[in-house]
Amino acid sequence: MSFSFFKQSRPKTPQELVKTIRDSIMALDSKTVAEVKALEKALEEVEKNLAAMKIMLLGDGETEPSADQIAQLTLEICNEDVIALLFHQLPVLGWETRKNIVHCWSILLKQQVNSVFCCVQYMENHLELLDFLVACYDNKDIALTCGHLLRECIKLPSLSTYLLESPSFGLFFKFIELPNFDIASDAFSTFKDLLTKHPNAVSEFLTAHYNEFFEQYEILLTSTNYVTRRQSLKLLSEFLLESPNAHIMKRYIAEVHHLKVMMTLLKDSSKNIQMSAFHIFKVFVANPNKPSEIKVILAKNHEKLLALLHSLSVGKGSEDDQFEEEKELIIKEIERISRLPNLGT
Repeated sequence: MSFSFFKQSRPKTPQELVKTIRDSIMALDSKTVAEVKALEKALEEVEKNLAAMKIMLLGDGETEPSADQIAQLTLEICNEDVIALLFHQLPVLGWETRKNIVHCWSILLKQQVNSVFCCVQYMENHLELLDFLVACYDNKDIALTCGHLLRECIKLPSLSTYLLESPSFGLFFKFIELPNFDIASDAFSTFKDLLTKHPNAVSEFLTAHYNEFFEQYEILLTSTNYVTRRQSLKLLSEFLLESPNAHIMKRYIAEVHHLKVMMTLLKDSSKNIQMSAFHIFKVFVANPNKPSEIKVILAKNHEKLLALLHSLSVGKGSEDDQFEEEKELIIKEIERISRLPNLGT
């Protein structure tokens, strides 16, 4: 008896697979909502083809992926504009398909073909796709998928730099405050990556957009949302302390306005926020080149500040010892400033 009819069909070549993927995605546009069955069938076809692409990139658990096939697949995906098609069809695609796209995207971005990172180059030539992904935070169905795709892109300096300079960057201040906790948290993760992954690019961006950026950032620091206040405060200390941002830090701690924000946060009802605020506040006080305006504010408010600082404590352990030492130095400096003549106290 012959079992030849059980024989699997020949696996598709990378070129064939990409053509099939492209055709199946294009077919989605030709289906109307009224043709429910036709649309379901088209979506199944896309899902099947993207699962096949994932296997070609990752292997199937038994067979290792072929480097030649991965290279050819990457090249074809860029040549056939499949990336743009996939991104724009994200709202229509199912959860499993979107998950496969995220897996594949993280691999495709790393592929170098003939000394060229094809997908990175493709994105550099289609930067509007980055803006599209940012705007997708407004779509709760695909927001988290787009966040994953964006964070993969942000690992690349050229793509991260574009996003920092793009008007889309300003949207993050809105998305971080969205009522949906998962989406707001994801948007903050992407925002954090933009401000920490490539310190030199961030330094250039902050230098060029200092006033505008910190004006918007203050809204996060004074948000009514506890999570937003806490995360923003922690992130502020992270990127301000990066060595390329030393000049930004000097400028920041010389401004009375920012000192007042930290003093307000020192009085926050949350101990965690008080502690995070202290670690930035101490830099204002410890600055050996404090402007006279800063000294005046510290002197005028020295009684309240000293009472606040005396009541502040970490707990037990080595961290507590270091904190107590720092706190003692800051208290002494505030006391010293309060005794200085001609500060209008």
